[in-house]
Amino acid sequence: MMKISIWHTGLVRVDEATPFRNSSRLPLGLGRGREHQVVLPVSSYLIEHPNGPILVDAGWSQKVRQHPVQELGLTRFAAKPVLPASWSVTEHLQRRGILTSDLNCVLMSHLDTDHVSGLLDVNPTQPVYVSERELAAGNARFNVRYVKRMWQGLRMTEIPYQQTHHGPLGWSWDLFNDGRIELILTPGHSAGLMTIKVTGDDGHYVLLASDVGYDQLNLTKLLLPGILTSATQEMAALGWVQACAADPRCDRVIFNHDRQVREGVLTV
Repeated sequence: MMKISIWHTGLVRVDEATPFRNSSRLPLGLGRGREHQVVLPVSSYLIEHPNGPILVDAGWSQKVRQHPVQELGLTRFAAKPVLPASWSVTEHLQRRGILTSDLNCVLMSHLDTDHVSGLLDVNPTQPVYVSERELAAGNARFNVRYVKRMWQGLRMTEIPYQQTHHGPLGWSWDLFNDGRIELILTPGHSAGLMTIKVTGDDGHYVLLASDVGYDQLNLTKLLLPGILTSATQEMAALGWVQACAADPRCDRVIFNHDRQVREGVLTV
């Protein structure tokens, strides 16, 4: 039996064209008024595996409370961060009495600022896993989407994907080779976005589907989000997650920014 803690590690104010691409003719609705903006949660997760706790994503750094402009750079024009008191991932870990050295590893679904900003605050001593495609995109010389200093100095470990025929492209990796934590390549929103499948002893599972979608409407109506590297891959990823959601063994699909998702603990 494993537990998944859902933590809100910030909020982000964006135009509604970010979760729903077709709601604006402008890219991400840039330039529209506040009446078109929505506030979404930013989530991180703690998976309690027998090998030790696993942190998934890092939310906003505590730096955004005082210095949001410096922390986000140009990405602040598309996403306005909010980090209420006690919400940072480090504060969540402290309340649980979990030290950085206690973590087995950190899994980065992708490297957008709202997922990686708090990583240096955690300063993990154990492996930080990210897909090779995502790390290459994040370290590219000219890519204003990413702020590479958010992981500067950390040793990022590329996920050794294998062709398993799992996921929309058929590439995944069993983290501990025990069938419990599977990292599945689901690009489209970003070049190397991954979904994490957490499976219990009874075969039932939870999908932490990151930003494959922002809302259940993305899933049920196959609505594309606004930020994409490939519409074709994104549609394939959404279709695959939709098929998983219809699987009787799938207990839940969780998107990182879904306003209907509350903090809590799931048992798998």
